Amino acid sequence: MKVKVKDFFELAAFAEAKVLAGEKNLGNTVKKVSVLEASTKEDVKKYCSAKEQMMLTSFFGISDDEHAQCQVIEALAAGGNTALVLFHLGKVVRKISPAVIETAEKAGLPLIAMSERSVFDMGDVIDETMSKLFYGESRSFGNDLINNTIFHILNFEKYSSFQSAVRAAALSNDFQLILLSEDFNPVFSVETRHKTTIEEAIRLGRKREVEKQSAVYTMIDVNGVLTYWGPVTIDATKYFMFIVDNEDSYSKAEITKLAEIIELAMGMWKYTPVRDAKAELIKALRRGNRSLAYTLLREAEINSEEIRSVFFAKGIDTNEAEAKIADFENNEKMRVLRITEGEETYGMILGQEKEGTPCADFYNTIKEDKSIRIFHVTGPDRIEGAADAYKLISETWSFVQSVFPYKRVFTKYELVLVSNCINIQLQGGYVKKNYTDLLETFKKMGENKGKHLLDTLETFVLDAGMNSGKTADFMGIHANTVQYRLKKINDVLGVEITGNRVIPGLTVALALKRLEKVVSR
Repeated sequence: MKVKVKDFFELAAFAEAKVLAGEKNLGNTVKKVSVLEASTKEDVKKYCSAKEQMMLTSFFGISDDEHAQCQVIEALAAGGNTALVLFHLGKVVRKISPAVIETAEKAGLPLIAMSERSVFDMGDVIDETMSKLFYGESRSFGNDLINNTIFHILNFEKYSSFQSAVRAAALSNDFQLILLSEDFNPVFSVETRHKTTIEEAIRLGRKREVEKQSAVYTMIDVNGVLTYWGPVTIDATKYFMFIVDNEDSYSKAEITKLAEIIELAMGMWKYTPVRDAKAELIKALRRGNRSLAYTLLREAEINSEEIRSVFFAKGIDTNEAEAKIADFENNEKMRVLRITEGEETYGMILGQEKEGTPCADFYNTIKEDKSIRIFHVTGPDRIEGAADAYKLISETWSFVQSVFPYKRVFTKYELVLVSNCINIQLQGGYVKKNYTDLLETFKKMGENKGKHLLDTLETFVLDAGMNSGKTADFMGIHANTVQYRLKKINDVLGVEITGNRVIPGLTVALALKRLEKVVSR
């Protein structure tokens, strides 16, 4: 419900208040009230600029500075504030100068002076104005919204289901309702307008971390559309619901009451949301249940040819990662589906095939946080390939970090290498011996010399991408020392280690060496 500046004059606290300037703008909407402590225009711009906010002040700090008062008023108006209420006139500010009044009039900012004789202090005014904003015209809630919703939503004779009843209530009262699973996938929606998308609302909801909010029904402005978010529990399962106030017609209290009635009605109708097909699809692929995955594809309205990548990640449940996911979806026109379990996230990227490597670039962008680890298979072949990809990830992710400790993003190439090494390790015998024998020469050298050379070779191949400069950085030694050791390694092995026919065998042998340490723990 929209509350205007002029509506506050109905309150007892404003009974003797006077409008000094900006009377033609008393129709400005007010959504929140705050106290002005800033005394410079720079501080106002930085801390006090907010659309549809009414400020209360006594001009402490600039009580004798007419010029500063004018600058503050100009900055408040420029920042979108809708009114300024002055207290303690004659005590703090002895008199409001004509220049200040003229500045407010020119800026279009209502300037309201509280009476010197008023028994209401600033705390009383805040209490009354907040009650007005929260409860609207009275403390008995928006009767039309609540009564009309109850009339529809609990009309068991007229409607055959909760879905049809709440749809009628939404159409009648000009609101929208979206029910999301715990993984933020829509499971039920009543849409009566299309000024923005559910996906955009979900992105902002994730960014605001609504799942961590303790307040009931957090308001989020989604491209000019007001949405109110809160948790609901249905059959002991947690969901999120957000309600859209199409015309900004209701107060927060009315929306909260509306949500309570809707949740109560769900129980009375014995309503159970349909399963979250997108989340269940990811779970089915993780379990390797291909037949169920094919069934869920149709429910989730996903084309398997659009599966560009599947991934498992640790530590991406952050605001920074959320912002990068939103940017990726907007820029590349792709969708990132995911489910989160604690710090672990499983998901897939859907979209049309594109030139370049957008998925790989996206993963590399997210990895900037050093605590994040991402394991992905990009380019799987539909459902079969996606299921195989999850199997590869689940079997190798805990080992691949030990083989490549400096990496934060692991592709199918590292995963396949480690998978093969695991199989060789388990098989043992002649095949494993063929690889471990490639490093046997170093064991026959002096203990320190052989260890230094083998450590250098291991770092050079597995960590530094065969870059001698990076090898020096990783090992904390001089680049010349690395070059000397690499030459000695060539001499010991009798081959050029960077040769195309040499490096595959050495890579497996060195990976087995690191894997052996993990297995033997």
